[in-house]
Amino acid sequence: MDGKRPRLALTCGEPAGIGPDICLLAAQALAAQRAPVDVVLLADRELLAARARQLRVALPDIGLHVEHVPLAAPAQAGRLDTRNARWVLQLLDRALAGCRSGEFDAMVTAPVQKSIINDAGIAFTGHTEYLAAACGVSRPVMLLAAGALKVALATTHLPLTQVSRAITGQLLDEVLDILQQDFARRWNLAQPRIGVCGLNPHAG
Repeated sequence: MDGKRPRLALTCGEPAGIGPDICLLAAQALAAQRAPVDVVLLADRELLAARARQLRVALPDIGLHVEHVPLAAPAQAGRLDTRNARWVLQLLDRALAGCRSGEFDAMVTAPVQKSIINDAGIAFTGHTEYLAAACGVSRPVMLLAAGALKVALATTHLPLTQVSRAITGQLLDEVLDILQQDFARRWNLAQPRIGVCGLNPHAG
């Protein structure tokens, strides 16, 4: 980072869901810890102000910048509105553009509601697939990390009945190759130990 503070884009997610709440509380926690990052919260300012009043919290002014992206329609917690579906994706597009240009070092995404995006006539299965398509990536790999444990998924966002048919030798080879390369490049793990969990709990 050349001594600069990392700059993160944080998308607000579904405006009628828990996303704005998570963003506000996360920003408060970062400010309290004086975390060495700058966060750009991509959201509607009026939405954040209304939700902050509901939660009885204040918008922190340390390390947080709000980039105002106006909602298509007023949002009320718990009431989904298809008119705001494209707004949710607009936030992802803005964060992605910033990451690609070097304006942001990474993006963090609050939860979205897939069903309301689909109800708006937009094909959407999840963040992973949406960002992969936007970047022209044919094999995205979702990785969950907690301390020394890192878990990668061979499949994402599939009905359980389709999982066994989706897992093939070629798929596993591709996922394992990506993991091997990225562990070395991004995590500085030249010789990682990678275990493959069996789909059948009695796989032996």
